[in-house]
Amino acid sequence: MSSTSSTVLRAEHIWLDGKVMKWDEGNVHVMTHALHYGLGVFEGIRAYKTHDGRLAVFRLREHIRRLLDSAHIIMLKMPYTEDELVEATLELLRKQKAQFANGAYLRPVAFMGDGAMGLGAVNPTRVGITAWDWGAYLGDKGIKEGIRAKVSSFTRNHVNVNMVRGKITGQYVNSILAKREAVLAGYDEAILLDISGFVAEASGENIFMVNKKGIIKTPPLSSPVLDGITRDTVLKLLKDAGHTTIEEVTVTRDALYIANEVFFTGTAAEITPVREVDNRQIGDGKPGPISRFVQDMYFRVVRGQEARYADWLTYV
Repeated sequence: MSSTSSTVLRAEHIWLDGKVMKWDEGNVHVMTHALHYGLGVFEGIRAYKTHDGRLAVFRLREHIRRLLDSAHIIMLKMPYTEDELVEATLELLRKQKAQFANGAYLRPVAFMGDGAMGLGAVNPTRVGITAWDWGAYLGDKGIKEGIRAKVSSFTRNHVNVNMVRGKITGQYVNSILAKREAVLAGYDEAILLDISGFVAEASGENIFMVNKKGIIKTPPLSSPVLDGITRDTVLKLLKDAGHTTIEEVTVTRDALYIANEVFFTGTAAEITPVREVDNRQIGDGKPGPISRFVQDMYFRVVRGQEARYADWLTYV
């Protein structure tokens, strides 16, 4: 099972409200509005060591734009521009370049700060960026051999309940409950269905399946799934390689059971194959050729080994 819950995260510095400061100084008051009501937005971003030894952030601007879009959705006024947040992210990495020479996971977060309380309060927005060393989210073994997943008893919220285009802090309680249920039952990850019973996504990843005809399917953005940047990357890589991909709203749970391959995509999880769903072996029980192709191409791209995707990398 994934050991992420027991990992103690720490680095030398953080960026908070326009300043780089020591990790232990990055504090907020207990009366911070977002702590009580969940009004905040965040991103997960990865920086990789490239093949030539440099450090590059993968699709940095796309992540920052989504952060700003998420804030707009929940009417959280942002005190910084896209360019300022991009530079702040790079500044934080430069400050800790030795520590993150082999890569880093980055977490920009914006949230309503302290001041007034109650659901109608409007307080100043605070913005922080942290970076730490975070390995494979679902484990190195999961990346290599695939993981075990469970269809959750928790349902992904309706698109008019869950603002699915936003990566909003409070909405992740749904994912936390699903993840805990799966891990306590002995699985690595949870798969959530939508309110109609069709496959939506995992607790923190988008999902792809390959059927017996070799057609690759993933739930569309009209369903309650995040517009994942890794998802978008994978769709582009598959299209460029000539594979047939369909965004299909009616992927049933038993379609996963009889699929040749299933894999998850996400910044934290990267490309993680699924070898079993609900105690049903997927395919031959190990990562299949499409999963391996996507995985190999993804890691080549983020490490700067594919020149045609060079514009996805921002060097530190």
